Amino acid sequence: MTTITADWDQRCAALWAAFEDCDAAEFRSRMTKLADELPEGHAVAAFELASAYDATDLGEQAVPLYRQALEGGLDGDRRRQAVIQLASTLRTLGHPQAGADMLLAERAKTSDHLDDAVTAFLALSLVDLGREREAAALALGALSRHLPCYNTSLARYAAAAADPAPDD
Repeated sequence: MTTITADWDQRCAALWAAFEDCDAAEFRSRMTKLADELPEGHAVAAFELASAYDATDLGEQAVPLYRQALEGGLDGDRRRQAVIQLASTLRTLGHPQAGADMLLAERAKTSDHLDDAVTAFLALSLVDLGREREAAALALGALSRHLPCYNTSLARYAAAAADPAPDD
């Protein structure tokens, strides 16, 4: 895969920083122009375009681009973000099991600073699947790592919440 220049990355980051200042069509147009600077089929271009479509409520158009990016060798943070975003989009398009399956596989695959994002979006998929108790336990477990105190107690309670109460 062709290396992305620091200048291209900075311009991409600047465009995302200006997201709220653009209407949806303008934002997609600007991202398309930026992506067109990369070679045809470039995984990063596909990912950034997918993200632009997704962020402007065109998830159906984003899905094939996310898949193209992942199949095209997307790596690093962008790869993990693509998995999270694709899974979330599949969920919002009515396929929560597909999203949950992707995120469960991702949790088993690697661990990094995006772990809690993976867990949060997995929790949303589980809610859509009617598994609210498991979703709450996952979300609380992720939250427990960020509290200034009560970390151990909340983590323990979250783990206990994942197990259904025994029948009396």
